[in-house]
Amino acid sequence: MTLLYTDPLFLKHDTGKHPESADRLRSISKRLEKAGLIQKCQAGSSQPLTEPAVSKVHAAKQIQAAKQVAEHGGGMLDADTIVCPDSFKVALAAAGACVAAVDAVIKGPDKNALCLVRPPGHHATPTHSMGFCLFNNIALAAHHALTTHKLTRIMIVDWDVHHGNGTQDIFYESPEVVFFSIHRYGNGFYPGSGAADETGRGKGLGHIVNVPVRYGTSRKDYHDHFRRALEKAADKIRPELVLISAGFDAHVKDPIGSLGLETEDFIVLTKEVLEIAKTHANGRVVSCLEGGYHLEALAESVQAHLEELLKTT
Repeated sequence: MTLLYTDPLFLKHDTGKHPESADRLRSISKRLEKAGLIQKCQAGSSQPLTEPAVSKVHAAKQIQAAKQVAEHGGGMLDADTIVCPDSFKVALAAAGACVAAVDAVIKGPDKNALCLVRPPGHHATPTHSMGFCLFNNIALAAHHALTTHKLTRIMIVDWDVHHGNGTQDIFYESPEVVFFSIHRYGNGFYPGSGAADETGRGKGLGHIVNVPVRYGTSRKDYHDHFRRALEKAADKIRPELVLISAGFDAHVKDPIGSLGLETEDFIVLTKEVLEIAKTHANGRVVSCLEGGYHLEALAESVQAHLEELLKTT
């Protein structure tokens, strides 16, 4: 079965009227429940990460800043990133769910997992929380797979409309992780990184694969760019595990991102990543929620994504 990681605790990261609100998960849960999909999944269990575990990827000052702001009643870590009194423990729990999903998928028998977590993570760099993200969930999951399970070839696929600058920074010199990102780029679009010539450094040279897409690119061209670059990157690393930074803000209805995609486009993306995993990684996929801020479009897209994950189990 597909493992589904959810927790009411994720709703306690209270951001008020911020786009990255608890209503995102409420909308998703309501949709999945109505579609009868939750009972088709196996509920995953997890524990929050410890601070020492988070420090394997993030600087001590970064961790303490988030903790202290939360303990003092909340505030802002940067212009976009809100912390409430519960946010620090919620962020540890979100990362813990993604790490637990890696454990479960590697150990089997279940081959894939979906982690419906918040706050998201892919903008959190090794030293700074930013872009709605406190800690980098997907990077912590990948690091866990490398160190605990001794994997040596991991692929992270990030189709969030915003470039995963934090994930890129964390693995920029790593020969063990290919970070593949397709994202909107140009005209000052956040976060401004992710040019095609950002390809890694040192032993990691060639392991960063960016596919920057200009606003107005057709859906057909988007898929052509995605498929060609993904297959090439996968053939190079032959991943033992595939992780997805599953953002759904490239949807045409999204108020923050938008690259003109429709819900059915996420079916195509999911199928192509699952095919890569089937070819190279014994079907092992862990998908972690990132962005998506139109509540209806987000819930609909997550449903489509999960339905494809369920078809492979």
